[in-house]
Amino acid sequence: MISTTTKLTPATIRRVALLCLSGIALYIALDVLLFFLRPDLPLLRRAESDYGNGPWAWIMDANFLLRCAFSLAAAGALWAALPRSLTSRIALGLLTLWAFASGVLAFVADDIEGAPATTHGKIHLLAAGVAFLSCLFATLLLTVMLTRLWRSSAIGAALVVIWLMAALGLFLLIGVGFHPGSLAGLYERIFLGGELLWIAVAMWGVYQRQSEA
Repeated sequence: MISTTTKLTPATIRRVALLCLSGIALYIALDVLLFFLRPDLPLLRRAESDYGNGPWAWIMDANFLLRCAFSLAAAGALWAALPRSLTSRIALGLLTLWAFASGVLAFVADDIEGAPATTHGKIHLLAAGVAFLSCLFATLLLTVMLTRLWRSSAIGAALVVIWLMAALGLFLLIGVGFHPGSLAGLYERIFLGGELLWIAVAMWGVYQRQSEA
């Protein structure tokens, strides 16, 4: 009978966690680069996805694929490090869904503010919605699991605070939508920044724990 679990060595888990952290760092660097390349897109009012239209769109497309890759790495590291349970399976399934939905965004551009709605724009909006909600609920479940697992660690408390920040950003974004003149760009970046920070802190926690194994 074939085992349904794969046992990775602590060294391998640490390498996957570091790979994820490197991916997050590169993602942020590319986002900063796009900020300077596209000064016509106000940071506080325009969606990150707007970088996927016009000049330098390929950089944003690459970043969406990068987000998919490092999120899958995070799911893999957590799968190897966490006890098997229904909660962990649901959480990591949602995190994987966030990863693949993020990858879809690379192939369907959003609709620029004021432009007529298009099929690819609607698909982009749907994929983004699925990605955001999946990530929020995945990290909520994982926060509960990791705070129980790492009770004596400050990392567990940090994950709670970071998740609350990300949730606030998404709730504010849902409240205002991407209407002209709103601070949707700010709220989206609070959410995305919070989730990226959450993944980074969780990966650092996994790295530390596996170093002690």
